[in-house]
Amino acid sequence: MFIHIGGDNVIRSEDVIAIIDQQFVASSTINAEMIDNQRQAKNVLDLQEETTKAIVITKDYIYYSPLSVLTLKKRASMISTISKLEDYTNSNET
Repeated sequence: MFIHIGGDNVIRSEDVIAIIDQQFVASSTINAEMIDNQRQAKNVLDLQEETTKAIVITKDYIYYSPLSVLTLKKRASMISTISKLEDYTNSNET
């Protein structure tokens, strides 16, 4: 499944490693250093830092999201719930 994380960014839910509030990243030297290293490796996308509320870390990239951590969590939870639903479509229809 996919998660729309704001702007033009849609990512695969299984690729998400972490979703971190922007305030925590700004106050942590370790997180800031990690992002700087990934930025130098050109693995940071959507650098609209002035509108950033959350940072989404995936296997390959780091995304800046204008959506809050809570909103992104709800979207990820909704996808998890949808994927657990039974498929009641009639497979015999043509």
